[in-house]
Amino acid sequence: MAKQPGGTEIAELAALKALAQPRRQQILQQLSLHGPATSAILARALGLNTGATSYHLRELARYGFAEEAEPEAMGRGGAHRERWWRAVPGDRRFPRRTQQSPEMRLVMDELNHHAYATDLDLFEQAQHGSADEDLGEWADAFPYSRSFIRLTLPELREFFEEYIALLDRYKRPDAATPPEARTVLTRLLAFPAPEDAS
Repeated sequence: MAKQPGGTEIAELAALKALAQPRRQQILQQLSLHGPATSAILARALGLNTGATSYHLRELARYGFAEEAEPEAMGRGGAHRERWWRAVPGDRRFPRRTQQSPEMRLVMDELNHHAYATDLDLFEQAQHGSADEDLGEWADAFPYSRSFIRLTLPELREFFEEYIALLDRYKRPDAATPPEARTVLTRLLAFPAPEDAS
């Protein structure tokens, strides 16, 4: 992975393939939303066996997407050493479509397909709630926007960087996060409208 001024670009095909694997996407999502976990905890949550989960965690760690977390740092000591894992945070970027090889495009299409499907599923769950969770006033807090703007290509790139900067303004370490805070999923999708066929 190459460090970019705007983030870390993942240009290695093997790393993209590792990330595009659906079970690994599920594992990363679980770690991102719920924090560090062992392979056994992840296996129970995702309906997998611990051997498969351990393998996927090692592959994610190989490419820098996950890493071992020290149990002591999380207040979990003890004689029996369990391997705890966490998602590695970061601003990950992908090569521009015009710079992708045909094989890389196939991998990126697969990665995006699973990611978008998961996002829609999570949104549906949040919108309808679940029997075991009363969202209270959080149920009223679903910022949603559909709009259009006319931009040049450089302006669209600038718009995206400003969006990332806005997100970064609200990121803070766990120690500085108020106890009433919740994880809020944010997604931005911006793309050129089809040209007028007429």
